[in-house]
Amino acid sequence: MSLYENWMKKAFTPNGQSVNSVWDVYLPLEQKVYEYILGEKVTDMDMKISEIAEKFNMNDEQAVAFVDGINDVLPEPYDVKELTADSEVKLHIEFEKLYKKMVEYKAEHLYTLPQWNEIYTEDELKKFYKEQKTSRTVVKDGPKIGRNDPCPCGSGKKYKKCCGANL
Repeated sequence: MSLYENWMKKAFTPNGQSVNSVWDVYLPLEQKVYEYILGEKVTDMDMKISEIAEKFNMNDEQAVAFVDGINDVLPEPYDVKELTADSEVKLHIEFEKLYKKMVEYKAEHLYTLPQWNEIYTEDELKKFYKEQKTSRTVVKDGPKIGRNDPCPCGSGKKYKKCCGANL
């Protein structure tokens, strides 16, 4: 079984529920990694999984879990199931993309880290937050058709008696 599969087996029950005791240990470790990345403004991190684990006081499975978490913002994502302790990972980090992904994942403990204030202004962070929150909002185009307006299909009937009758 791979490091990733071992991690998933520990972190989630067979029916997909989070195992809180595992996450209670992992999340502070993950936060320390991001505090380092943001505090030092690290844009490239080239290390073996075992080196990430050692540097941040994690085990190899937790290091793979970290890579899995940041994978979506990497220019070339990894197949985390293939990662071993000796796998070399090259993490190219784009801060704006990372921030927005943290907002998308609702990882408040990460997107509210004070180190973000050393990279972006408060206004920039608010802008990124708003952009991410509205990026999934569906906005219908065009003016709203009133019940008593002529039907846009061209029948000459009122909308409520034509295309809008079954809505």
